[in-house]
Amino acid sequence: MCYTIPLAGAITTSLLWKKKKSPRLWWLCLLFSGASLFGVVDHLWHGELLLISENWVKDLGLGAVITLAIFVSWGALARLSHPASRSEGWERLERGKVSDEK
Repeated sequence: MCYTIPLAGAITTSLLWKKKKSPRLWWLCLLFSGASLFGVVDHLWHGELLLISENWVKDLGLGAVITLAIFVSWGALARLSHPASRSEGWERLERGKVSDEK
């Protein structure tokens, strides 16, 4: 059951990507697809793909945590990939300023 939320995210982002063709949206789609594929394989391995367990609330909660982790990872990747933010961050580190103040 925990794979259903990332699977919904994968379907949603793939539909959005078809309209916008953004590389960052493609990354998000790949992260969601990988997480949902992992969940499906794991549930197939244990023979519980379509099984709704007694703790379905915990399963959905786990899916929400996985989805949150995907968004955090995607945000970090998007931030690191932006050339301006990368160079600005390195310049601040070289000057010894770690905070967001300029």
